Amino acid sequence: MKAMILKEHCEIAVADETRKLPHLPYKQEPLEPADLPLPVPGKNQIRIKVLACGICHTELDEIEGRISPPSFPLILGHEIIGRVESLGTNSKRFKPGDRVGIAWIHSTCGKCKFCLNNLENLCDQFQATGLHAPGGYAQYAVVSEEFAYPIPAGFSDAEAAPLLCAGVIGYRALRLTNIKPGQTLGLYGFGASAHITIQIAKYWDCRVFVFTRPSQNAHHNLALKLGADWVGVTGEIPPAKLDGAIDFTPVGEPVREALKVVEKGGRVVVNAIRKINPIPELPYTEYLWHEKELKSVANVTRRDALEFLPLAAEIGIKPEVQVFDLSDANQALVLLKQGRMHGAAVLRIPN
Repeated sequence: MKAMILKEHCEIAVADETRKLPHLPYKQEPLEPADLPLPVPGKNQIRIKVLACGICHTELDEIEGRISPPSFPLILGHEIIGRVESLGTNSKRFKPGDRVGIAWIHSTCGKCKFCLNNLENLCDQFQATGLHAPGGYAQYAVVSEEFAYPIPAGFSDAEAAPLLCAGVIGYRALRLTNIKPGQTLGLYGFGASAHITIQIAKYWDCRVFVFTRPSQNAHHNLALKLGADWVGVTGEIPPAKLDGAIDFTPVGEPVREALKVVEKGGRVVVNAIRKINPIPELPYTEYLWHEKELKSVANVTRRDALEFLPLAAEIGIKPEVQVFDLSDANQALVLLKQGRMHGAAVLRIPN
């Protein structure tokens, strides 16, 4: 099968940008094309023919060494849409031809206190798609049938792909804010996940304030198009206090800015696995007093995906996508690193 693989950590070369990781090789094309054997589904597994795979900021972290896989080479990608092509022994949940999705959660132990309490995202044996197991930057992928999800018919393959990560993790982050209808939500950063999350929040009748970087006019305009009640630059004081906020950015400063303008008793949820730079110092009395909370999001659960996908269909969420051929994955990753992606990037996988 055809795939794009990562052979080693490297810094993605971006024109006019100062190097941040001089200890790593500097590459314009971190991924290489490869022809690999067809994966064989085992017991209770399915093999899918991949149709589309979304691109996530997590892939930048994997490439540049902020997240380390257990081994190389690695097939990235955890926003996978495909058709069931082959069944392993004892596989009964799907039939050949069914359209399914595979998300970041690839497997867990199923037995620990976290797994038994719908917190399998915290399982010590959590395995991630595109990190511990081969991902979707390839023509085929294998997964346990219990970690694959039916995809509602109303979405194209490209539209459905970002729902599997940007959508599902955004839904989890939104729930963790404890936001209620009529309250005010702040979104810091407005990329793939935030532009889906705002559609849920508006469906829940929330007021939404969006904070972006000064140069991101496309993100500003998209936020307004999707119903933002106010759009400003990170660091600006919004028209009203926030009842809750989500930080989608790869940098530390927005966390402090969100805590500064969140209401007493409000919660700031950090929806990022890694930060390129640290969260600045948070003097207690200035940023955390009055029962303000800071909470991280760690991975997703199967329940998140099973709840969110039908909700996305009910709402009529339409992700804004930019589609690239699999062979152009490196170009898409550069645009993502530059912050020039409009909505979500999706790879079209060849037959």
